[in-house]
Amino acid sequence: MPAPIIKIDAISKSFGTFKVLDGLSMQVMPGEKLALIGPSGSGKTTILRILMTLEKIDGGHIQVDGEQLYHMERNGQLLPADERHLARMRQKIGMVFQLFNLFPHKCVMDNVTLAPMLTKGVARAAAEKRAMELLDMVGLADKAKAMPAQLSGGQKQRVAIARALALSPKIMLFDEVTSALDPELVEEVLNVMRKLAAETDMTMLLVTHEMGFAHDFADRVLFFDRGRIVEEGKPDEIFRHPKQERTQSFLKKIIAAGHRV
Repeated sequence: MPAPIIKIDAISKSFGTFKVLDGLSMQVMPGEKLALIGPSGSGKTTILRILMTLEKIDGGHIQVDGEQLYHMERNGQLLPADERHLARMRQKIGMVFQLFNLFPHKCVMDNVTLAPMLTKGVARAAAEKRAMELLDMVGLADKAKAMPAQLSGGQKQRVAIARALALSPKIMLFDEVTSALDPELVEEVLNVMRKLAAETDMTMLLVTHEMGFAHDFADRVLFFDRGRIVEEGKPDEIFRHPKQERTQSFLKKIIAAGHRV
């Protein structure tokens, strides 16, 4: 068996007096497609932000690709990671956010090429060649010179996916990437993610309320509540035959709201 590409060991995270994660442990295998589901405030997005080093942990340890994320080994001791270590580790992970986070004053091409040029020293010609390949993959090669304001929400999100892929990460994180979109634009973004899942061996973690997509996309589903994993299993097990009462009540509400599972 290969080693886990992500290993989370007893991490905790609080915002003020609110404990979002409480001694959470979990593992993700290389190439695994993992869906994180659960009610708002259950800690799903916080996990992604912690992996992206946008939020720091209060306790515990995380390993990514065999290395400590928030700690460095020095003379046999684990010390808090410095910014240089965090920046290097961050290059292993790409994240696509709910609200796109494109640079509004830069065209699509510049949005996709900026990070490889700045963080990896990629030459402009090589960065633009790779950017065009990625924009073609997400169906937006004809929008390379467009400004974000000229794009629909679905197009912005597809540019955001191309931008995250431009750094060639080993792990991709998707945080509610369709929740800010009009319903008719959701499918075009999900199609890109389906293509990624089918055509690459990239490890992918997905936080979503699109239960039908989570069922089709994931190798494994984790149901979160109050900072803990309540239930986990294959999509059919979780969505068709959930064992825990909390999972059952959550899915009943989702179905009652008209969502496919």
